[in-house]
Amino acid sequence: MDQLLLLALVALGLPLLSFVLVIFNQRALDQRAHLISIPAVAFSFGLSLYIAWLKLQTGAAALGPYEWSIDWIRFGIIPGFGPLTIPASVLIDNITAIMMVVVTGISVLVHVFSIGYMRSDERYARYYAFLGIFTFAMLGLVLSSNLFMLYGAWELVGFSSWALIAHWYERPAPQYAANKAFITNRIGDAVLFTGILLLDGEFHTFNLREIFGLVGQGLPITFSLLGFSPETTLTIAGLLLFGGAIAKSAQFPLHVWLPDAMEGPTPISALIHAATMVAAGVYLMARIFPILTADAMLVVACTGAFTSVLAATIALTQTDIKRVLAYSTVSQLGLMMMAIGAGAVSAGIFHLVTHAAFKACLFLGAGSVIHAVHRAQHETNDHEWDAQDIRTLGGLRKKMPLTAYSFVVATLAVTGLPFLAGMMSKDEILSGTLAYGELQGGIAMALPVIGFIVTILTAAYMWRLTFLTFFGPPARRTLYDRIRESPLVMTAPLLLLAAASLWIWYSINPFNPETGRFLTKWVKTTVQVIPPQTAPPFRTGLNVTPHSEPFGFAIAPSATSVLESPMPHQLALSEKSRSLTPLSMWLALGSAVTGLLLALWLYLLRSKRTPSKPRSRTLGILHEIVFRGYYIDSVYNFAVVGTVLLSSRIVAWADEAVIDGVVNATARMTVILSRILGYFDRFVVDGIVTFAGAAMQFLGLMIRSLQSGRIQTYLAWVVASVIAIFIVIRYVVLALP
Repeated sequence: MDQLLLLALVALGLPLLSFVLVIFNQRALDQRAHLISIPAVAFSFGLSLYIAWLKLQTGAAALGPYEWSIDWIRFGIIPGFGPLTIPASVLIDNITAIMMVVVTGISVLVHVFSIGYMRSDERYARYYAFLGIFTFAMLGLVLSSNLFMLYGAWELVGFSSWALIAHWYERPAPQYAANKAFITNRIGDAVLFTGILLLDGEFHTFNLREIFGLVGQGLPITFSLLGFSPETTLTIAGLLLFGGAIAKSAQFPLHVWLPDAMEGPTPISALIHAATMVAAGVYLMARIFPILTADAMLVVACTGAFTSVLAATIALTQTDIKRVLAYSTVSQLGLMMMAIGAGAVSAGIFHLVTHAAFKACLFLGAGSVIHAVHRAQHETNDHEWDAQDIRTLGGLRKKMPLTAYSFVVATLAVTGLPFLAGMMSKDEILSGTLAYGELQGGIAMALPVIGFIVTILTAAYMWRLTFLTFFGPPARRTLYDRIRESPLVMTAPLLLLAAASLWIWYSINPFNPETGRFLTKWVKTTVQVIPPQTAPPFRTGLNVTPHSEPFGFAIAPSATSVLESPMPHQLALSEKSRSLTPLSMWLALGSAVTGLLLALWLYLLRSKRTPSKPRSRTLGILHEIVFRGYYIDSVYNFAVVGTVLLSSRIVAWADEAVIDGVVNATARMTVILSRILGYFDRFVVDGIVTFAGAAMQFLGLMIRSLQSGRIQTYLAWVVASVIAIFIVIRYVVLALP
């Protein structure tokens, strides 16, 4: 077995092994469960780093993606469908190697942080067990080279997320949040699975590279959905796959589960809802980007842009420290989706990686604050205030310096200020969307405009959060005096994540990521294999002639060369993006500084504490609308939940009043009929039988009385009988006409 494959399988299996060992020994391990879980995931992280080093830094990268596959399940020839085989396969390319490092790296830090945060939890071992199965599921997702296995891991990610959100299931809120996340994701999963089946029906394979190769070589599609053209069918397939990404990455309109998922333990929010699970949708779209048509890309870009600005405005009004970060995550994921939709895939993946580091740092920092405030509340017996409400905090940088300054570094990163990785990745997104807007023209220019607006809003709500939490005077002096820094086991992961948010890991030049190896060597622009007539109609002067034959656009004679040959519009986008990078960088920097200064003036200089609501009535109503998330949840509750409940009540009424009524009436009729039949049987049938018996008995008695043994009696009966016969014959028989 190849060394790379063996290392990947061991890295994949270790978190699963820790899950099995811990889940079946919960009572025995109890508060020592981390002694098994942390070494397992740490070793997996070490192997991931080694795989990344082999793949990215050595000659292995020149060999291209490594793929291993065996036929897992063979269904043979399905009538009307063709051959159906389910493979078990692994793909290790640069994105896989990077994602393995991200998943296991964040996971191991969350494992360590949880030692302090979950120390007194009664389900400590169960918590670590599900951390293991979640890490295994995410690794399985990124290692899968076929859509069927990816979908299996996708579902397992959803299940383990549900279990972790519902960790404190005795409380109603986590129960509701877990079920809401589970059901919302199932909607997207159903759409995703439909897209997978559609692609398999078209190409008779689940393997992504085989699908790309078949599309790129122009092989004819034998079946088109509902009579649509092959190009339209490909667009529909891409949008169906995007449906799964919408749910998993909390994009509009299925974003509503993520803020509520904050009811789970805060380290889970860092692992699942900041760095890994929610990034799965972005990862999926980057994986299938080669077959995204222009229409599909436009939908992806517009959905991401709208989600980004929608979530950013909601984050401005939130007062719960975790909900601010949750809406921030939704907004940043929207930016990643917008980048992929605009064709800047490498920028989207770049921001996914940097965002994983600084957003995990922010979530764990929030967890450190919540942990410290809870501890102070217990010591002062003051439980009147919400520990997560930023209006009750303030000045914590003096009490919790390690937490505060790591939080500030991560805030600088998400704001997009110099010397932080977030600036470089966000600038790549903005330059990519700016290039897309200029090349596409028209309404497409709205995308970069939204990107810059989101940058201003991001800086405003993140610095509002930071100022109210760590700066200014404390809101509760008695509580403040008792607050102290979290233990080293919690602050060490914060410092490491803050360090990972610096620029140096990605490029030597903090103002130009193109000088680093991340964008130039590790994550290259993904090559599209779609028909030219379905590519974005850029105004580049490129003469792209539509082909008359469906998929008759053979770009290269082999699948390998197809996947390595960028299309003209991609080259134009890359070139344009590179030329616009300085402009977008200055615009992004100006936007970030504008948001920062606005927050500084509103929440630190002008007022010591922020008001809970604006004083203006008009602004107050607007604030309430935004604070409630534009009442999207209420609309869902009315339109979806209300409709389902109303339908359920109608069906229940029909069941009770109609179906049960018919059944009960039938039963009553059956009882009445049975009684009638019983009476008839008892008094008629049995009566006749009883009467016949009695008659025969009477007749027998009469006949027996004739047997007296006297000759005279017998002679008298004979004479009487002769006389009777004579009378009958004479007066009855002969009298007949």
